[in-house]
Amino acid sequence: MSQKVRVRFAPSPTGPLHIGGLRTALFNYLFAKKNDGDFVLRIEDTDQNRFVEGAEEYIIEALNWCGIPFDEGPGKEGAFGPYRQSERKQLYKSYALDLIEKGMAYYAFDTAEALDQHRKDHEAKGKTFIYNWHNRLKLANSLSLSAEEVKNKIAAGEDYVIRFKSPENEELLLNDIIRGEIKIDTNILDDKVLFKSDGMPTYHLANIVDDHLMQITHVIRGEEWLPSLALHTLLYNAFGWDAPEFAHLPLIMKPVGKGKLSKRDGDKGGFPVFPLTWNQSEGYREAGFFPEAVVNFLALLGWNPGTEQEIFSLEELVNTFTLERVNKSGARFDPEKNNWYNQQWLQIKTDDELTELFAAELIAKGISAEPSYIKQVVSSIKERATFVKDFWELSDYFFQAPTSYNEKAVKKQWKEGTPEIMEGVATVLESVQDFESSKIEEMVKAWIANKELSFGKVMPPLRLVIVGDMKGPHLFDIMALIGKEESINRIKTAIAQL
Repeated sequence: MSQKVRVRFAPSPTGPLHIGGLRTALFNYLFAKKNDGDFVLRIEDTDQNRFVEGAEEYIIEALNWCGIPFDEGPGKEGAFGPYRQSERKQLYKSYALDLIEKGMAYYAFDTAEALDQHRKDHEAKGKTFIYNWHNRLKLANSLSLSAEEVKNKIAAGEDYVIRFKSPENEELLLNDIIRGEIKIDTNILDDKVLFKSDGMPTYHLANIVDDHLMQITHVIRGEEWLPSLALHTLLYNAFGWDAPEFAHLPLIMKPVGKGKLSKRDGDKGGFPVFPLTWNQSEGYREAGFFPEAVVNFLALLGWNPGTEQEIFSLEELVNTFTLERVNKSGARFDPEKNNWYNQQWLQIKTDDELTELFAAELIAKGISAEPSYIKQVVSSIKERATFVKDFWELSDYFFQAPTSYNEKAVKKQWKEGTPEIMEGVATVLESVQDFESSKIEEMVKAWIANKELSFGKVMPPLRLVIVGDMKGPHLFDIMALIGKEESINRIKTAIAQL
């Protein structure tokens, strides 16, 4: 039987989840669900100096808001916990020592000052200092020192790190699901630190050990980890373990196309780069985006379904997603297009869903209205909206009479004779028995024809007095909704004011 698909999203709790990290989580989730697998959240908090209070909770909340919750992780203990690396730290040292036993790793006693000196010395000669095969025998480590010296240094409590011993003169053939075959000359690799002097593993060791122990079958991560692929593959080989399959996702690029998307781009361009608000930076949730829209636009950043389809529900994404259709090159972030996705999702939502959301905004403004009334308003204005927060500006006149009138429109529409015409319209409205849109329209138009007036003399100023501006849906629909009494009042108020 083939092994069950298990993937993991392994962020560091060093701050909020960036939109690029969220996309990595999404692609892991889609791949897991497509293959009836498990989606694991692992918190990589080995670097305690960079730990940020609240970051782990933020990551979990962001995944839940997007509708891509993890199957196993902190608070959802499965058979492979604990899921925070800091709670697993007693595990790693034995694996580092195991590599020393096998001759695949070694103790290094070089002080930070000594290494800095080597770096500066190399720089002065126009070279780059790399700790590896060509100089390791000249440095202070268990390869150059006698077993006795090493034992004494450790016994004396001297600080040491454990470094991986990169092979010399080998060509590595690596495979990536997205990028295909990659060849690496091992002579260019450095002997990375696997275990630090503070008793904590580095990312590289903890990552490999955890992925192995958690039976991860596919590692789907950002392109920035591509340079680590050689080391990670060598570590799997050194331990004698089967490596998972790797897929490195393309970067998300700035809207201008050059360079990786950053928080600064969002600040400058006035768009979010985080799923939820963090400190002073607004998140997509608080900016009024639907989670479905965020998931939709993220999925299409770097993945292509091979069809013209652009709107996908999460379920459709799960069914359609494959890693083979992920692009190699970076994907340009397009805030305008993201707004378009939200607009599309707003039109997909039912009027009942939108009514509930808009009702909450109205309550916050101290306005109470019947849900059935709000629903009619929503239905008449929603196609002009991108966000629910646009509703108020598009519909305020349904809930309150205008207190001022668009000056430009007044100049253009309010002429000599207009007040008398409006008086006439008010009289017509008085006589409408069944105050519904088509009836009002029929009677007002009949009156206009009867008086031999042009529509331009009547309809624009009528809209101005009812709405306060030249905006809004079909005017007779508005009047039917606000009612006879309110329509007549607004005409009379305007005549008095203008």
